[in-house]
Amino acid sequence: MIGIIDYGMGNLFSVSSALQRLEVPYLISDSIEELQQVDGLILPGVGAFPDAMKRLKELGLDGFITDRVKEGTPLLGICLGMQLLFEHSKENEESKGLGLLQGSVERIPQMELQGEILKVPHMGWNRLDFQQLSPLTINVQEDYVYFVHSFYVNGMKKEDLIASATYGVRVPAVVGRENVMGMQFHPEKSGKLGIQLLQNFTTIAQKGLR
Repeated sequence: MIGIIDYGMGNLFSVSSALQRLEVPYLISDSIEELQQVDGLILPGVGAFPDAMKRLKELGLDGFITDRVKEGTPLLGICLGMQLLFEHSKENEESKGLGLLQGSVERIPQMELQGEILKVPHMGWNRLDFQQLSPLTINVQEDYVYFVHSFYVNGMKKEDLIASATYGVRVPAVVGRENVMGMQFHPEKSGKLGIQLLQNFTTIAQKGLR
């Protein structure tokens, strides 16, 4: 079973609907007791990094997530949820993240490209560029996925980057180290490619391929 972490800042319906289509059992909860029983965790996220970390701390979920990761439980962060996996963010104010991966969350710089100013937030379809093999990308080919974000991860370890996209800067799009994984885009809104990535994560969780 997959546990979708409900801390009041995630698009729970779209993620749960995707798991329903995949016929994967799931629960949505903010209860540590309930989430302790699942095989894998999904940390969604929409909104501001500082607010998200505050909510996780208030619910005691920050320590719970860290402990489950140390135990080997697969964790997938989506959009803001992926950014929360990193050390800190410069959004609004300097904020510490979960610190499960090395890197800093920074605002996408405004720049001109081919005579046009890139819009921030970045909303739209961009192509993935795979950087290395991963259990998360088995049976997946490079294609377009759907992004909605104003911030990206900078300064991460090269060996943690699975796939990137380009939007003025190189945007880490799929990241992972051992049982910690993340996607900057919305896989549940990214067609067949996104659904296959979610399917691969649930397979990792259900089979214990850590």
